[in-house]
Amino acid sequence: MSKLWTAPEDDPRTFGQPVGEKATYREYLDNYRLTIEMKCDGLDAEQLGRRSVPPSTLSLLGLIRHLAQMENHWFQRVLQGRTAAPRLYQHEDDPDWDFGGAVAEPAVVEDAFATWKAETAKADEWLDALEEADLGREVLVDGGSHATRDVST
Repeated sequence: MSKLWTAPEDDPRTFGQPVGEKATYREYLDNYRLTIEMKCDGLDAEQLGRRSVPPSTLSLLGLIRHLAQMENHWFQRVLQGRTAAPRLYQHEDDPDWDFGGAVAEPAVVEDAFATWKAETAKADEWLDALEEADLGREVLVDGGSHATRDVST
């Protein structure tokens, strides 16, 4: 069987009819995260760090680092205002460090997956505690501008 696709009976993702905005967010996030896990499953450091089309820095390992960074940015920094900690996978001299620093070394792979899992766990904890009514609150982003008038859209 090809590893390019997953048979429907083996697919761990759900495609139900979630009831409510929060359940819809959870199903989307869970499926999104599972998809990248499925793509990375069974790959070694070399395969995870392989660049898609050189000189591009895009790789699966870079995507894992980028996703950890985005989970942290949106759920910790933007939605909860926790901005004291340094941003993940960023260097002043390299705005593409989440991808550029994704080198094919086992320690880098281990760090990326551990960081991503930790950030998704923190995001899930926050989302699980969120009241349905809070989904419509106004959210401010860097510099105090409005990201959206309604976080549910």
